[in-house]
Amino acid sequence: AMAQAALGAAGLHFDELNKLRVLEPEVAAQTAQLREECRAFVDQTAQFQKIVGSLIELVDQLAKAAESEKMKAIGARNLLKSIAKQREAQEQQLQALIAEKKMQLERYRIEYENLCKIEADQNEFIDQFIFQK
Repeated sequence: AMAQAALGAAGLHFDELNKLRVLEPEVAAQTAQLREECRAFVDQTAQFQKIVGSLIELVDQLAKAAESEKMKAIGARNLLKSIAKQREAQEQQLQALIAEKKMQLERYRIEYENLCKIEADQNEFIDQFIFQK
């Protein structure tokens, strides 16, 4: 015990296997425990980095998908606008055609009225000619 105290004063200690150590057994145990806690902390940090990395990757994929859907929506909207413009142009063409056909119909109606008048005049002339004989 006296030798152990003298060694302890010199900063030397025996461990549980009776090996000579520079650290006190209690300090050595605390150091080992701290080393284990540090290893566990480093492992957890690495795991956390992996989780964060995969989360960032997922967010990037979602952002790309959202951008792609946005582009599709813009394309669809532009297509609808151009279809609407085409329809408008077609409608204007049809309106012009209708107006043209109405004018043609009016010309034909007037021509028909004139022909009816001529026919009536000719029938009247024929009737008079027959009656004169």
